[in-house]
Amino acid sequence: MARLRISAISYLNTVPLLWDFERGDARASLADHADHADHFDISYTVPSACAAALRAGTADIGIIPAFAYASIPGLVILPDVAIAARGPVRSILLISKVPKEEISSMALDTSSRSSAALVQVLMRRWGNQDCSYVQAEPDQAAMLAQTDAALIIGDKALQAEQKGYFVYDLAEEWVAQTGKPFVFAFWTVRLAALDAAANHKLDLGAIFSASRDHGLAAESVATIAREWSPKLGLTETDIRTYLTENIHYRLDADCRAGLEQFYAEATDLGLLPEAPSVKMLVGPGDFC
Repeated sequence: MARLRISAISYLNTVPLLWDFERGDARASLADHADHADHFDISYTVPSACAAALRAGTADIGIIPAFAYASIPGLVILPDVAIAARGPVRSILLISKVPKEEISSMALDTSSRSSAALVQVLMRRWGNQDCSYVQAEPDQAAMLAQTDAALIIGDKALQAEQKGYFVYDLAEEWVAQTGKPFVFAFWTVRLAALDAAANHKLDLGAIFSASRDHGLAAESVATIAREWSPKLGLTETDIRTYLTENIHYRLDADCRAGLEQFYAEATDLGLLPEAPSVKMLVGPGDFC
C-alpha cells in the first residue's frame, strides 16, 4: 500500500512536530496508532513550496502557511497542532531603516505568503497604505540595499542583524493590535488522502499531536537545542526559549479566533477573494 507523502518545512520551529517521524528511537510510538510505523515519506522545503506540493497533488499532508490554505481547495486542517504565537515570536521580523510609519518600500521574503500578508495587514493598521512591495530572496543586506525595509522569516530571522535598525516582531505587533494569537502555519491533509489514511487505519490527528508532544518533552527540546545551536550560531538557551516560550504549538480556540480575524482582515484588504471556511478533522475520515 502506498505511503502518505508529507511535505514539511526545514526550519527549527518544525523540528518538534516531526519528532516521531524522524527519530529512530521515537518512530516506534507511531505503532500506537497503526499496525506499523512505516506509512509516511517525508520531504523538506520552504512553506510556499509545501503549499505548492499540496496544490499539485504531489504531497498528501503538508504544513502550510495559513494564507496558503485559503487558496487550495480540498484541504482539511489536522486538529490541535499549529505554529502560532501569543507574543513575540522572534522568527518573523520586519527590519527597517526608518520607523514603520515612514516605510515607502519593502522587500518580502519569498518563503511564506502568510507573513507577507500579515505585514500588509499591519501596515494598514499602522496607517501606512502607500508602501510598495517587491519579492526577494531572504538576504538581509541585499533586501535593504534596495528598499526601506525587509520582511525576514524563519531561521534567517533568528540570525538577523538588528543593531542600527528599527525591528518589529510581527506576532508581537499583531497581538498588541488585536489581543489574539497569530497562527502562521498548520498541518493540512488533502481530502483525497483521507481514504488512504483510513485504509491504513491511521488516526492522523492523534499521530501528529503525539509527535508534537514527544518533540516538546524537556529531553527532546534539550536534544534539539544541542544539535541546532552550532547550525544557527545561537546558544542552546536561546533555542530552548524559542521553542518553549516563543512558539505556541496548539491550534486552540484563541488561535482559531485569531486565524479567522486574520482571514477577515486579509479579505477586506483585497489579499484574499474571500475568507475561507476553516475545516478541521475531528476523527478518522470526519471533519467539520
